[in-house]
Amino acid sequence: MRFVNRKEAGRRLARRLEHLRGQDVVVLGLPRGGVPVAREVADALGVPLDVLVVRKLGVPWQPELGFGAVGERGVLVLNDAVLEEIPLSAARRRSVAETERAELDRRVRSYRRGRAPVPMAGRTVVVVDDGLATGGTAEAACRVVRGLGAARIVLAVPVGPTWTVARLREVADEVICLQPLDRLGSVGAWYDDFTQVGDAEVTALLGAPPAHPDIEVPVGPVRLAARLVVPAPARAVVAFAHGSGSGRHSPRNRHVADVLNRAGLGTLLLDLLTEREEEDRHNVFDVSLLAGRLRAAASWLRRETALPVAFFGASTGAAAALEAAADDSGIGAIVSRGGHPDLAAPLALARVRAPTLLIVGSRDAQVLSLNRLAADRLHCAHRLVVVRGAGHLFEEPGALDTVAALARDWFTDHLARPPADAAQGRPV
Repeated sequence: MRFVNRKEAGRRLARRLEHLRGQDVVVLGLPRGGVPVAREVADALGVPLDVLVVRKLGVPWQPELGFGAVGERGVLVLNDAVLEEIPLSAARRRSVAETERAELDRRVRSYRRGRAPVPMAGRTVVVVDDGLATGGTAEAACRVVRGLGAARIVLAVPVGPTWTVARLREVADEVICLQPLDRLGSVGAWYDDFTQVGDAEVTALLGAPPAHPDIEVPVGPVRLAARLVVPAPARAVVAFAHGSGSGRHSPRNRHVADVLNRAGLGTLLLDLLTEREEEDRHNVFDVSLLAGRLRAAASWLRRETALPVAFFGASTGAAAALEAAADDSGIGAIVSRGGHPDLAAPLALARVRAPTLLIVGSRDAQVLSLNRLAADRLHCAHRLVVVRGAGHLFEEPGALDTVAALARDWFTDHLARPPADAAQGRPV
């Protein structure tokens, strides 16, 4: 089996990893060559991609023999078996670790550009490289991932020596190698195109939005269809709760989401009901059900992205957003477009703590009246903005652009950019 290039190898590898679809998975590429392969795997599975920067701690007089590894967030793992055979003084170990730590920090700054690492604790972590030789780096990576709390580790590569694959099963829960060979030669010999990957390409691949952003969000016994886009770097993620008759494919929601994405805000366009549930009109107006789903989605978003979460609600979706925020003090901000706050639980509005922007069209008289009553009941920082000449759907020329700009400014004003280490530990 030969591979055209790393992208093609990644697509083949993704097919072998289909059994992981729907699980709580993050894909980590080993820089530099492993990142293009990992990008294909992550996109195919619809899961987050990150880079795993590790540095092997090599015995000074035999660098290929690793006595440990250092990883991000101060992780240090030692290979006791090697240290028993080749004793190194504490001073020599410390000197090697300090040197490798400095190089690791340099690479992290180069690749991440201020982005927080994707949390690994409690998750299935797929470690991807473009091939194996001695397996030293892959072993170090698996040890670091274990130190960061991964529940299960899957090492996935297109090609590698049979003996290396067998040995790495001692540090990974599952090893997938598409082409295990008794005689490898070199990894590059099994690719038609094995062009060297540069730092700029790694950074671009990490910052690119997923090629297939349509995903499923697990909420209790159901899985909700959604569209997730998180630009790099992002200050927060906004979950959209649409009204009846709308959904994640709504042109209005997509337009607003695009404006938010360009402002450095991630977006989750979420269908709060399954297709079968939508057939029952009672569900469409069951704000308590919708709010519960939205709260669960917010928790999922925090785990997936380690970013602050905000809500954008329209019509009945705005009621769900307000009710959900009333019981989730972690929501950073709310924007309601033509919302029906009267459908939220009677005492919910008074419990909302997130800064709330209510946007209503001047020609939407009934909804405007309801929003004015709602504003009087809100105890949080809030503002009611009336868009002149707009109706309920904001279909008038320029009306939706005004809504998008108001939402963008409200979110950027009230959502602080998280620090680079915000994702330490599992809160994605």
